[in-house]
Amino acid sequence: MPGFCERTAYRRFKDPDFQRRIIEMRAEFVTRGSAMLTAAISEFVKTLVALVKESVPFSVRLGAARAGLEQGAKLRENVDQEARIAALEASRLADQRGASTP
Repeated sequence: MPGFCERTAYRRFKDPDFQRRIIEMRAEFVTRGSAMLTAAISEFVKTLVALVKESVPFSVRLGAARAGLEQGAKLRENVDQEARIAALEASRLADQRGASTP
């Protein structure tokens, strides 16, 4: 990374507040992606329904719809896991702060 010392990176990663910010940013990134896929799920379902009625490149449309539905479900699961992990890590960081203060 230009302009960023490796020692600085390791030092920053030891900082509980910095760790918390990274955790929050990762969770937000996954949540946004999940929301975008969730918003598109109705289109994926419409595509699957249309496949029953139409004979337009079946394999291509089926593959796209199937992939969208699968990814939407996986991402939703990941968002749930990220939220649970973030809560656990926030609790751990709070415990660390409490143990370090007299």
